[in-house]
Amino acid sequence: MSDPSRRAFALGLPLSVIGASTLSLVAGAGSAAAESAVTPVAPVAPLAQIKLGRFTVTALADGYTDMPYNYFPGRTPEQVEQAAKAQFVGRPSGVRFLFNQYLIDDGERRILIDTGPAGSLGQSGMLPKSLAALGLRRDQINAIIVTHMHQDHIGGLVVGGQNNFPNAELYVDRRDVAHWTDAGKRNAAPDYLQNSFKLSSDVVRLYPRLQAIDGEREITRGVSIVDLTGHTPGHIGVRIEDAGQSLIMVSDMVFPVVHPEGTDVYFLFEQDRAAAKAMRDRFYPRAASERALLAATHMAFPGLGRLVSDRGTLRWQAAEWAFQS
Repeated sequence: MSDPSRRAFALGLPLSVIGASTLSLVAGAGSAAAESAVTPVAPVAPLAQIKLGRFTVTALADGYTDMPYNYFPGRTPEQVEQAAKAQFVGRPSGVRFLFNQYLIDDGERRILIDTGPAGSLGQSGMLPKSLAALGLRRDQINAIIVTHMHQDHIGGLVVGGQNNFPNAELYVDRRDVAHWTDAGKRNAAPDYLQNSFKLSSDVVRLYPRLQAIDGEREITRGVSIVDLTGHTPGHIGVRIEDAGQSLIMVSDMVFPVVHPEGTDVYFLFEQDRAAAKAMRDRFYPRAASERALLAATHMAFPGLGRLVSDRGTLRWQAAEWAFQS
């Protein structure tokens, strides 16, 4: 891995809410054993905004799905379910995964990080509605950074077999493009990865402005790529920083329930478990020591938090994001 930051990861960022709607999408996720008093309500498109210098970063949601308890090699399904229930998020069908996306706006460009599964997994497909809540159409997005080419991160790009963001430049790590468009790898892959291969081919075919990028680089002033390879060959994060404040969107570096307590807990879709573990082993302690503010795709909306040490064990601490001055 390249050094995730030659500067400090984060600077104890004070968060200020710019606007937020009800978090009903998450509130509908009561415990399977009625361990929570949360009352489900009809899903809405949740929005949460923070300021980072000149940037406004908006957390959006495409929806959610439940990942079965046996999708986490390194722990038994019983262990994962027990941990989920201990955190009051146990469900009959598994661990609830959100599909969070992040919109970066500096007043001149709108950059979207990932596009969700767009209905190909679980209860998803809400991203257009989320953008509409901001008064935006998909053709008003100037650029999209794809953190990796799993279906839950690229589905919205090509849902319906078309280019859904016609005015956007697309940035994808070259290693992921090579992997997910390799016919030999596709033929040898298990069934549960076939949709990612198909969608990746569609992305390459439908987005002539796709830029296959190499390593850590700046996309625009204050928005840069972080190398987080492991989960996929070209798994990347995105650092947003300005005026001494920063946020790192870490994509699938952290999964609910199983992380960050165990770096040896994997996910079924990971191609190289050893590489994924090695990256977590390097990244987690660094992020904790630097008090980095993180944004994670699958954590409870809006996916903002930090890794903190609790009596020698790392845990996810959700960041206070609302009503901060």
